[in-house]
Amino acid sequence: MTAPVIEFVTPLMGLAGQTSFHLVPLDEDGTLWSLRDVAGSGVRLVVVAPLRFFPGYSPEIDDDTVLALDLRDATEAAVLNVVNIGDDPTNATVNLLAPIVINHRTLQAAQAVLVGSDLPLRAPLLTA
Repeated sequence: MTAPVIEFVTPLMGLAGQTSFHLVPLDEDGTLWSLRDVAGSGVRLVVVAPLRFFPGYSPEIDDDTVLALDLRDATEAAVLNVVNIGDDPTNATVNLLAPIVINHRTLQAAQAVLVGSDLPLRAPLLTA
C-alpha cells in the first residue's frame, strides 16, 4: 500500500521548502506516524495521535485554518502533534501548541498555532 500524500496549504514552521509529505504509520494501532518529505530531501517528522497520551487534549482550530482546509465539519479533521525525540527518546516532548490538522477528505493539512492558549510547546510524551 502506498502512503497517502499530505499537502500542506502553507509550509510547516521551519520547513519553508517542503509542503508535500507521505504519511506513514509507525505502529499498528495508529498512534505514531511519520511525515516524510515527498521530494526525498530526508526531512522526516515523527507525529503522534494525541489522545492516547493527552486524553483531555481538544484544540480549538481557528476559522482561517478551517477555511484553508475546507473543513465542513469536525469529523473531517485529524489532529496530529509533532514529537521532538532529541538525543534520548525517554525525554521526548510533544508540541501541543501547534497541532497539525489534516482534512481526511482532501488530504490537505496545516499547522495551526493555538493563539492565546497556555498549552505547552514541549509537553513530556512519557510521564514517570
